[in-house]
Amino acid sequence: MSDAYEFSDRIGRVEPSATLAISNLAAEKEAEGADIVDLSVGEPDFDTPANVVEAGKEALDAGHTGYTSSNGIPELKEAIAEKLRGTGIDADADEVIVTPGGKQALYETFQTLIDGGDGSHPSPSGTSSHSGDEVVLLDPAWVSYEAMAKLAGGELSRVDLAPHGFQLEPALDDLAETVSDDTELLVVNSPSNPTGAVFSEAALEGVRDLAVEHDIAVISDEIYERIVYDAEHVSLASLDGMADRTITINGFSKAFSMTGWRLGYLHATEEFVGQAGKLHSHSVSCATNFVQRAGVEALANTDESVEEMRRAFADRRDLLVDLFDEHGVDVDVGDGAFYMMIPVDEDDQAWCEAAIEEASVACVPGSAFNAPGYARISYAASEERLREAVTRLVSNDLL
Repeated sequence: MSDAYEFSDRIGRVEPSATLAISNLAAEKEAEGADIVDLSVGEPDFDTPANVVEAGKEALDAGHTGYTSSNGIPELKEAIAEKLRGTGIDADADEVIVTPGGKQALYETFQTLIDGGDGSHPSPSGTSSHSGDEVVLLDPAWVSYEAMAKLAGGELSRVDLAPHGFQLEPALDDLAETVSDDTELLVVNSPSNPTGAVFSEAALEGVRDLAVEHDIAVISDEIYERIVYDAEHVSLASLDGMADRTITINGFSKAFSMTGWRLGYLHATEEFVGQAGKLHSHSVSCATNFVQRAGVEALANTDESVEEMRRAFADRRDLLVDLFDEHGVDVDVGDGAFYMMIPVDEDDQAWCEAAIEEASVACVPGSAFNAPGYARISYAASEERLREAVTRLVSNDLL
């Protein structure tokens, strides 16, 4: 074997995405002829709304296939700013970067704000500091936050929400003990992947108070904002004191069932956009032209389609709660997204391996989200398949 490649320390800090690894395994088994109920993937099982598809086709026919301005076409940036103003954020089109997927917006944010332990931050004595900037995560946390923080060289601190039913408000004291003047970035994801929790306004006000006190920047990942049931979503940047320290991340994948279109965005101050825009221009250049034009249509004319999906997800969530209750499985019920954390064996990795090998049901180990003892299931599947999944897990003594 050749020794030509000397891999960077940076890439050695991270593991492949656990959610995609399970999804890939399920796809391999299906290709071999297995009937897998795949509850691992965070992808709506609805087609992209027809009017959005048509807008994309029309954009192609009109020749919108070249580069756009790096931060996005003016029509889409203005539509995004208008949408943000509707949630109480004082947004301007010049404060938006349109990205190929919400994940890219997150990556650019981490890279823009976080320094590694490479001596770039001198200590007061003039000697180099060897620890990276502190990033605080609320566990269970989506798998890529940790990877992105590590790729930027950051050091992680974590607050466990599992003892509090995955809610933030009762864990505010724990958060207060974790953050400090040394904290560079706090990541808030509401509605949450993997728990479905929607954080209360009081919880977010608690975040605001700590962020202002310690001068902390906050990522507010709101990708599931439109998929909310028995709660009200609050945009963190709409709270007094948060406009100048919040990077709002959102996208089109979940609410509009546009996962493969790869379209997302970030909103922050013009100063932040100016710095993050440098990375954006040197990496992806711009989001795809005709996709951006389909995004304008998605924001303008899909409320009915979004509501149809939201109602279907709510019905599926309630169905799963009833099915688990019938088998004595008590779950913390989230009010958003389309995920549920179910308590399983202490070795959740082994449980998930047994689920796919013995029951042909694909789930993601909770340990991937720093929540051992749980498995995450996605209910972006038909009610028939959800019933089948529970039946298989029960018949194989996994529930």
